[in-house]
Amino acid sequence: MHPRTCVSAISTFRLSLPEDLEFWSSHHIERVGVSVAKLEAFGWEKGTEIVAAAVERGLAVVDLIGLGPFRLAHPERWNAQQERLVRSIETATAVGAGCIVFTTGPFAPLTWDEAADALEAALAPVLPEARARHVDFAIEHTNSLRVDVGFVHTLRDAIDLARRLDAGVCMELNACWAERDLAATIASGVDRIRLVQVSDFKVGTIASSQRLVPGDGDIPLPRIIGTLLAAGYNGVFELELIGDAIASEGYDRAVPRAVAALDALLADAGT
Repeated sequence: MHPRTCVSAISTFRLSLPEDLEFWSSHHIERVGVSVAKLEAFGWEKGTEIVAAAVERGLAVVDLIGLGPFRLAHPERWNAQQERLVRSIETATAVGAGCIVFTTGPFAPLTWDEAADALEAALAPVLPEARARHVDFAIEHTNSLRVDVGFVHTLRDAIDLARRLDAGVCMELNACWAERDLAATIASGVDRIRLVQVSDFKVGTIASSQRLVPGDGDIPLPRIIGTLLAAGYNGVFELELIGDAIASEGYDRAVPRAVAALDALLADAGT
């Protein structure tokens, strides 16, 4: 496995946390992103313990992912999500994860700028604790169909918002590969990019979250990865696979095939 390749637990969406750990071990996957939802389902404390035990055996946890979004128009509901963020910070510290990836949350009926103000207020109680523990918060921009999970739909907006919050960005290639002047956005914002999520997309697909193994679709991955490396990005490239094609092929085939494809892309890029 290439030292900059990572596999998100979203790639094995239907597996539980213990099943993820078994899957990673059996397929020699060394770097992972752990699902917050799976941690919660299994039990925070017990889940943190079994992940920490896997870390002691050699697993590297790059990030925690899948943290549910704030309901930005409803401040009375923020406390529960803030508590989840605090628990995520504690778990990240315990397992050595340097990053927590989150989506911003739905914002209707707020305007975009009002939603940004609300997000800043919602995160204010927890960001200082994350910084104190050297855990980055990374805003993940989302496909514009997914207004149910976020209001930030371009890499450029994610970087602008991250600068305002003094946070990081999770660059989701599947959601930004066709953006105007992407190379310039990467070059000017690479200092904020904490994680790059990789998958492929077939032109003609008309539903969100229908991702493919790298090389099976139309995203110019070699060019974009090369642009990131040329801009100075020195972080991890995380596979995040989800959708009918992945489920149909099966995790045991699709995920190792994706790891091999990403490894080859990174090797070809000279990393």
